[in-house]
Amino acid sequence: MFWVNTLKNVFWKVSNKLDSFGNSNHILSGVYDYIKTIGADSYLNLTRIFKIDNEDATTRPKKVNAAFVILVRNNELHEMKKSMKRIEDRFNKNYLYPYVFLNDVEFTEEFKIGVQAMTNAKVEFGTIENRDGKVHWGYPDSIDLELAATRREEMQAAGVMYGESESYRHMCRFNSGFFYRHKLLDKYEYYWRIEPGIDYSCDIEYDPFKYMKDRNIKYGYTIGLYEYENTIPSLWGAVKAFIKKHPEHISTANSIKWLSKDGGKTYNGCHFWSNFEIGSLSFFRSKAYTDYFDYLDSTGGFFYERWGDAPVHSIAAALFLNQTQIHWFKDIGYKHEPWENCPQDNVKCYCDPQHSSIHHYYAVCGKNFVEGNHTLPVADFLKNI
Repeated sequence: MFWVNTLKNVFWKVSNKLDSFGNSNHILSGVYDYIKTIGADSYLNLTRIFKIDNEDATTRPKKVNAAFVILVRNNELHEMKKSMKRIEDRFNKNYLYPYVFLNDVEFTEEFKIGVQAMTNAKVEFGTIENRDGKVHWGYPDSIDLELAATRREEMQAAGVMYGESESYRHMCRFNSGFFYRHKLLDKYEYYWRIEPGIDYSCDIEYDPFKYMKDRNIKYGYTIGLYEYENTIPSLWGAVKAFIKKHPEHISTANSIKWLSKDGGKTYNGCHFWSNFEIGSLSFFRSKAYTDYFDYLDSTGGFFYERWGDAPVHSIAAALFLNQTQIHWFKDIGYKHEPWENCPQDNVKCYCDPQHSSIHHYYAVCGKNFVEGNHTLPVADFLKNI
């Protein structure tokens, strides 16, 4: 076979002999220095060939059509490798779900080789590009750049977290309305968001993707927090204006009472912390979510304020999904500084249950979601807004 001859040629350049093909990962690590000289694409092609071969030869659980999705910069390589090591050891070594890495610039060969070395799964790399007439990363023509700059200065002076940052706003807008439109995700049904520098403290002994698909769950989270009000002063007003135009999108089994303590007049700030989320891409591709995001985007709030993707996703899920379609993965030990979800009854986890976010007043939203029925009759909501 062509790939055997190719690998033989590479290996002979390094060791001048080839004893066995029994352990492809061992061989690939042995020729790593040489492969760096032939380029990341050649390296990825070789490793991918072997990983496909190994996966076919091993009995593995049947997978859902899903992928890990990561928005990351080249200079975050080592933190990214830490995250991959955690999720591989705790879960993915048994399933080999693929990774999709996205960046607003081209990934370097160092980054590609570095992350590929951490997994036996397929890895794809994509650059964010405009699509379907939409600016996916950057300023739409409708944005007043001078006003946006003034608002950033004002928010910085007021001490708003990331108030001065342009790139943070581009990231939040992309994660709110465009990550799922990237062409590399077209073929997938579900995604699991991974970020650099996170930790998984427990073995995940089942497939969360399959758990969700079998139960028609559309959105999964581990941590729920209150949002900083000074980042989203006009967000709820924009949501209410949208709902007045499109009341047909509200689920009759909604979770509006989780979002609001006064029947929808105001927003209490509860949101699912979106640096961990497992979701159905069909939800984000739906007409309800598309109409919702496009309306929010038209207001300029991502740039004139500092709207985050977490409240944007969470409000949509609570409005458009049934409460039973949102799931708290309380058994997944997950940490993204400074917050952590630590299972309260799993002795095999190395996190401290007392340090779990559910014990902090600012992070009770996740636990509160599963306590009680949060549905508000649609007619009552429309009357209140």
